[in-house]
Amino acid sequence: MPHKENLIAGMVETAVSAGQRIMDIYCRDFTVVTKSDQSPLTEADLVAEELILSALAGQFPGLPVIAEEAVAKGEVPAASARFFLVDPLDGSKEFISKNGEFTVNIALIDDGVPVAGVVYAPALKRIWWGGLGQGAQVAMVENGHCQTPLAAETREPEREGIIVVGSRSHGDGERKARYGDWPVAKFMALGSSLKFCMVAEGQADLYPRNGRTMEWDTAAGDAILRAAGGVVLARDGQPLRYGKRNQGHDADFANGPFVAYGHPALAALEAVG
Repeated sequence: MPHKENLIAGMVETAVSAGQRIMDIYCRDFTVVTKSDQSPLTEADLVAEELILSALAGQFPGLPVIAEEAVAKGEVPAASARFFLVDPLDGSKEFISKNGEFTVNIALIDDGVPVAGVVYAPALKRIWWGGLGQGAQVAMVENGHCQTPLAAETREPEREGIIVVGSRSHGDGERKARYGDWPVAKFMALGSSLKFCMVAEGQADLYPRNGRTMEWDTAAGDAILRAAGGVVLARDGQPLRYGKRNQGHDADFANGPFVAYGHPALAALEAVG
């Protein structure tokens, strides 16, 4: 197993390469089909996933990869304590509407915990990465190269009001006037895993999600947020776990409601209403 710093560097390189292929398609007409779960699928999803799978297999042979489109086709590797989770294009609706709020997500899971993650927003030219014990960073990307990174750290919430970030495409009651004793000063709507990143770099305090997600939607952002000092808690108040299979109530790798917190003072709130 490579050193975690080298592993994250490989994940970053892979995400940037996938982002370049995505942008080639984004800047022209492209095809869109509807999957069996009624979510959209573009050729960019497929091209990016193919590149990521090939790159990870070459760099980290033997490490299984759970990837969204492969799973949709029934291609699921055997259970393993350590594996990659990949969403090649998170925010397909944002990609199709061309608002720029889509990301490439790559995470490493170890015994149910997201220990490293990369989120790249190629249209915004921004990339975030982090690993447990290593902190989180954010950088601009120019011509396929990461510029000088800055530390990404969660912020201490202000009593006058917290900043809440929620889904642009899923209106599921994420807006509230108050969370516990904390009034909401501002609500921001964003697509994809960018919401985790905004909390991780101190641009928002809290990201609640009442609706269903899949593990590849959340793992990379979750890893970055944890590395930046935050936490993601499920309805039972426990950190979100990964590699969930044989769930009687839902499909493999499905998440229930959660809240992503940037500061421990907020994590005392009831997880989801």
